[in-house]
Amino acid sequence: MQDEGNQILGRLVDNWSGVCRLEKVIMVGRYSRLEALNIDKHAEALFGSFSQDIENKNWTYLPFENFSAYQQWLIDASRGSDPVFYVIINQQNNEAIGLAGYLGINPLHGVIEVGHLQFSPQLQKTPIATEAMFLMMQYIFDELGYRRYEWKCNALNEKSKNAALRFGFSFEGIFRQALVVKGRNRDTAWFSMLDSEWPHAKKAFKLWLKPENFDAEGRQRSKLSAFFK
Repeated sequence: MQDEGNQILGRLVDNWSGVCRLEKVIMVGRYSRLEALNIDKHAEALFGSFSQDIENKNWTYLPFENFSAYQQWLIDASRGSDPVFYVIINQQNNEAIGLAGYLGINPLHGVIEVGHLQFSPQLQKTPIATEAMFLMMQYIFDELGYRRYEWKCNALNEKSKNAALRFGFSFEGIFRQALVVKGRNRDTAWFSMLDSEWPHAKKAFKLWLKPENFDAEGRQRSKLSAFFK
């Protein structure tokens, strides 16, 4: 489409007036439960679960190394309305084993990011982790009507980049020299999922999460990528 000056314009977004306000809801699935972070209730339990990472790989791309620093980071990061943190809880034993947040919250344009992902060893490579990401997507797309869901990470963080692709995000590029973290340069990799892509992703997640996709030991029979085809 072009205007009177022959300038190319983007497509019209019919009846757009922004999205609903983000609420601190409880998201419940078969394997996981997400509830808003309460530092007094959750911080110590979270750090305890992270401490089971005896190889200390969790902190490579994060700015804290002990409980005191972690607790202070949570306090500082939670002062405003962005980010909004959710604790990932194992439905089976009610343990807090991970953290995730909504950030870059822009209801006017319908854009939001998932970030500050902290997965303990008990959470990594489990249905709980995948379901938690699904529940967060479902809330912002189905309940709030966001148009764009972003995932950003250190460009050197191969695990995070692979996770983004596994969860159905599309790679968009590298923002060079985006940040300085721990005195080191950080290039940032950008990924996104659009509302038009969500229905296909939602179907894939639901098929993967079915109990029959897991054996008696909880191992997946088919990879999530198989359901995205």
